[in-house]
Amino acid sequence: MTTPSTQENTYENSRTAPGTGTAGVVNIAEKLAGFTEQWAPHRIARVNDYEVKIAKIQGEFIWHTHEDTDELFLVVSGTLTIRLHAGDVVLNPGEIYVVPRGVEHCPQADGETAILMFEPAGTANTGGEVSDRTREPVEA
Repeated sequence: MTTPSTQENTYENSRTAPGTGTAGVVNIAEKLAGFTEQWAPHRIARVNDYEVKIAKIQGEFIWHTHEDTDELFLVVSGTLTIRLHAGDVVLNPGEIYVVPRGVEHCPQADGETAILMFEPAGTANTGGEVSDRTREPVEA
């Protein structure tokens, strides 16, 4: 196992941080341009035991819960609605929302939307649910 300070730069099209050998600068727009599949998380960086993932989404996801962790969403482009039983949260580009652990939610986007997520490594995109939308993140 490598430590963050010795981990090799495995992120194609990213600039290496001087003197570290790790990814330093990652261009989110370039990474998003590299794929078209929706609802498929792509890992663009690691921060300690966390992963930074991006995805393109459209339509409705599934209702799910992450029992052991919060989930952060940042909208890069488009509009994201996070449906909650207590009411919807609507996010526009540049806005973030953290879904607290244990809160059932359902992401939805009427048009294609690009999002960034920050969550512990190994967190399933569908929480405790298994469906045709369950995906392991791939390197962007």
